[in-house]
Amino acid sequence: MKPAASIHDHGVYLDSDLSMRLHITPLVCTCFGVLRQIRSIRRSLPRQSVLTLISSLVMSKLDYCNVAFTGLPRRELDRLQSVMNAAARLTVGAQRHDHITPLLADLHWLRIPQRIQYKLCVLVFNSVHGSAPRYLQEVIRPVANVEPRRRLRSASSADLTVPATRRSTLTGRPRLCRGRSACLEHYLMQSCGAYNPTILNAH
Repeated sequence: MKPAASIHDHGVYLDSDLSMRLHITPLVCTCFGVLRQIRSIRRSLPRQSVLTLISSLVMSKLDYCNVAFTGLPRRELDRLQSVMNAAARLTVGAQRHDHITPLLADLHWLRIPQRIQYKLCVLVFNSVHGSAPRYLQEVIRPVANVEPRRRLRSASSADLTVPATRRSTLTGRPRLCRGRSACLEHYLMQSCGAYNPTILNAH
């Protein structure tokens, strides 16, 4: 039996080095194709209908299993962001040269890196509080719940245990150790009243 260079599982393509290029390239092409189709009927639809179409046919694809994009190089995330920028301009009827930041704010859309971080925070929170699948709870655990480390000083912190990886090529993408800093930032923003969950539209 020969090892496969890539696998396709639950709609996600994973290559041997987890670069996600095999998944992102067709995803970007598919989303732009959908946007072209929506653009052809844009003038016949009210804004809310366009927003509904884009949310269900484009944004849902960008958000699907986006935790797998954690730690990817910026150039790959920029490709996904270009899809979101085009979707935002199409939704509000803006021109290509219009600045994207106020458009995203008007739509209450987070940028791609923040959407990934938000999903990662939710995943870590659910794992720590027992509402995630068991296999995730067994991997993402507070240090205080690990028997050999309960009496250590670090047990009083919010640190999470991070399983070691055997692949040196994966060290550039430490998903779980990113989970701690992202989740703590989420808690801090929430406690200060600066976090607004409504900024991320339902899809």
